[in-house]
Amino acid sequence: MDRNPRGDKLQPGPADSAADQWIRVLAHRRKDAPATVASVIERFDAAGVTPNQVASHLEDGGDRLYAAASSGGADWAVEFGGERAVALLAAEVSTLMSHLVARAASVRSVCIGALLDEYSAVTVASAIGVARQKVYELARPSVDPDYLKTTPWRNHE
Repeated sequence: MDRNPRGDKLQPGPADSAADQWIRVLAHRRKDAPATVASVIERFDAAGVTPNQVASHLEDGGDRLYAAASSGGADWAVEFGGERAVALLAAEVSTLMSHLVARAASVRSVCIGALLDEYSAVTVASAIGVARQKVYELARPSVDPDYLKTTPWRNHE
Protein backbone atom coordinates (compact mmCIF):
# COMPACT_ATOMS: atom_id res chain seq x y z
CA MET A 1 0.00 0.00 0.00
CA ASP A 2 1.46 3.33 -1.00
CA ARG A 3 1.50 6.27 1.35
CA ASN A 4 0.17 9.57 0.11
CA PRO A 5 2.32 12.34 1.55
CA ARG A 6 0.26 15.20 3.00
CA GLY A 7 -2.84 13.23 2.04
CA ASP A 8 -3.05 10.42 4.53
CA LYS A 9 -2.40 9.90 8.18
CA LEU A 10 -0.70 7.14 10.12
CA GLN A 11 -3.51 7.13 12.67
CA PRO A 12 -6.27 4.77 11.52
CA GLY A 13 -9.71 6.22 11.06
CA PRO A 14 -12.80 4.73 12.69
CA ALA A 15 -14.18 3.56 9.33
CA ASP A 16 -11.06 1.53 8.49
CA SER A 17 -11.22 -2.23 8.89
CA ALA A 18 -8.83 -3.76 11.41
CA ALA A 19 -6.71 -5.12 8.55
CA ASP A 20 -6.55 -1.66 6.91
CA GLN A 21 -5.57 -0.10 10.22
CA TRP A 22 -2.69 -2.56 10.67
CA ILE A 23 -1.53 -2.16 7.06
CA ARG A 24 -1.38 1.61 7.49
CA VAL A 25 0.42 1.47 10.84
CA LEU A 26 2.89 -1.21 9.75
CA ALA A 27 3.66 0.40 6.36
CA HIS A 28 7.39 0.24 7.17
CA ARG A 29 7.13 -3.58 7.04
CA ARG A 30 6.24 -3.73 3.33
CA LYS A 31 9.26 -5.85 2.51
CA ASP A 32 8.44 -8.41 5.18
CA ALA A 33 6.67 -11.58 4.12
CA PRO A 34 2.90 -11.47 4.69
CA ALA A 35 3.27 -14.31 7.21
CA THR A 36 5.77 -12.22 9.20
CA VAL A 37 3.44 -9.23 9.29
CA ALA A 38 0.54 -11.51 10.28
CA SER A 39 2.66 -12.84 13.18
CA VAL A 40 3.44 -9.29 14.31
CA ILE A 41 -0.26 -8.42 14.26
CA GLU A 42 -1.12 -11.61 16.17
CA ARG A 43 1.42 -10.76 18.88
CA PHE A 44 0.05 -7.23 19.22
CA ASP A 45 -3.52 -8.55 19.37
CA ALA A 46 -2.56 -11.16 21.98
CA ALA A 47 -0.98 -8.42 24.11
CA GLY A 48 -4.06 -6.21 23.74
CA VAL A 49 -2.21 -3.58 21.69
CA THR A 50 -4.26 -1.70 19.10
CA PRO A 51 -3.14 -0.12 15.82
CA ASN A 52 -3.75 3.32 17.36
CA GLN A 53 -1.40 2.54 20.25
CA VAL A 54 1.32 1.35 17.88
CA ALA A 55 0.84 4.44 15.69
CA SER A 56 1.12 6.69 18.72
CA HIS A 57 4.49 5.24 19.74
CA LEU A 58 5.84 5.22 16.19
CA GLU A 59 4.87 8.86 15.84
CA ASP A 60 6.80 9.90 18.95
CA GLY A 61 9.76 7.65 18.13
CA GLY A 62 9.34 5.78 21.42
CA ASP A 63 9.87 8.94 23.51
CA ARG A 64 7.11 8.19 26.02
CA LEU A 65 8.26 4.59 26.42
CA TYR A 66 11.83 5.72 27.02
CA ALA A 67 10.80 8.43 29.48
CA ALA A 68 8.71 5.97 31.47
CA ALA A 69 11.38 3.23 31.43
CA SER A 70 14.11 5.62 32.52
CA SER A 71 11.99 7.19 35.26
CA GLY A 72 12.73 4.39 37.68
CA GLY A 73 9.10 4.34 38.73
CA ALA A 74 7.52 1.13 39.93
CA ASP A 75 5.13 -0.50 37.48
CA TRP A 76 5.96 2.13 34.83
CA ALA A 77 4.94 -0.26 32.03
CA VAL A 78 1.37 -0.67 33.30
CA GLU A 79 0.09 2.50 31.61
CA PHE A 80 1.27 1.09 28.26
CA GLY A 81 -0.29 -2.34 28.73
CA GLY A 82 2.46 -4.06 30.72
CA GLU A 83 5.93 -5.36 29.97
CA ARG A 84 4.85 -7.60 27.10
CA ALA A 85 3.09 -4.74 25.32
CA VAL A 86 6.03 -2.39 25.92
CA ALA A 87 8.50 -4.95 24.58
CA LEU A 88 6.42 -5.29 21.41
CA LEU A 89 5.98 -1.54 21.03
CA ALA A 90 9.70 -0.89 21.53
CA ALA A 91 10.53 -3.59 18.98
CA GLU A 92 8.22 -1.95 16.45
CA VAL A 93 9.82 1.46 17.03
CA SER A 94 13.16 -0.24 16.41
CA THR A 95 11.86 -1.84 13.21
CA LEU A 96 10.66 1.52 11.92
CA MET A 97 14.01 3.13 12.75
CA SER A 98 15.86 0.33 10.94
CA HIS A 99 13.69 1.00 7.91
CA LEU A 100 14.55 4.71 8.06
CA VAL A 101 18.28 3.95 8.42
CA ALA A 102 18.11 1.76 5.30
CA ARG A 103 16.22 4.53 3.48
CA ALA A 104 18.88 7.10 4.40
CA ALA A 105 21.67 4.74 3.32
CA SER A 106 19.91 4.32 -0.01
CA VAL A 107 19.84 8.08 -0.54
CA ARG A 108 23.52 8.31 0.41
CA SER A 109 24.43 5.57 -2.06
CA VAL A 110 22.71 7.40 -4.91
CA CYS A 111 24.67 10.56 -4.08
CA ILE A 112 27.98 8.72 -3.80
CA GLY A 113 27.35 7.05 -7.16
CA ALA A 114 26.72 10.45 -8.73
CA LEU A 115 29.84 11.91 -7.10
CA LEU A 116 31.94 9.04 -8.48
CA ASP A 117 30.79 9.97 -11.98
CA GLU A 118 32.52 13.31 -11.57
CA TYR A 119 35.29 12.81 -8.97
CA SER A 120 37.86 10.19 -8.05
CA ALA A 121 37.18 7.71 -5.25
CA VAL A 122 39.91 9.36 -3.18
CA THR A 123 38.27 12.78 -3.51
CA VAL A 124 34.81 11.45 -2.71
CA ALA A 125 36.11 9.45 0.27
CA SER A 126 37.83 12.51 1.67
CA ALA A 127 34.76 14.69 1.13
CA ILE A 128 32.37 12.36 2.96
CA GLY A 129 34.79 11.05 5.58
CA VAL A 130 35.13 7.37 4.67
CA ALA A 131 37.94 5.15 3.44
CA ARG A 132 38.50 5.01 -0.32
CA GLN A 133 37.67 1.28 -0.35
CA LYS A 134 34.38 1.98 1.43
CA VAL A 135 33.26 4.44 -1.28
CA TYR A 136 32.75 1.66 -3.82
CA GLU A 137 30.85 -0.43 -1.30
CA LEU A 138 28.59 2.52 -0.46
CA ALA A 139 27.96 3.46 -4.11
CA ARG A 140 25.16 1.09 -4.99
CA PRO A 141 22.68 3.59 -6.36
CA SER A 142 19.10 2.45 -6.02
CA VAL A 143 16.24 4.03 -4.17
CA ASP A 144 13.76 1.31 -3.41
CA PRO A 145 10.19 2.41 -4.17
CA ASP A 146 9.01 0.39 -1.16
CA TYR A 147 10.62 2.76 1.31
CA LEU A 148 8.22 5.00 3.21
CA LYS A 149 7.90 8.34 1.47
CA THR A 150 7.43 10.23 4.75
CA THR A 151 8.09 9.55 8.40
CA PRO A 152 5.08 8.76 10.61
CA TRP A 153 5.59 11.84 12.76
CA ARG A 154 5.56 14.26 9.84
CA ASN A 155 2.51 16.47 9.76
CA HIS A 156 0.30 15.17 6.92
CA GLU A 157 -1.93 18.17 6.36
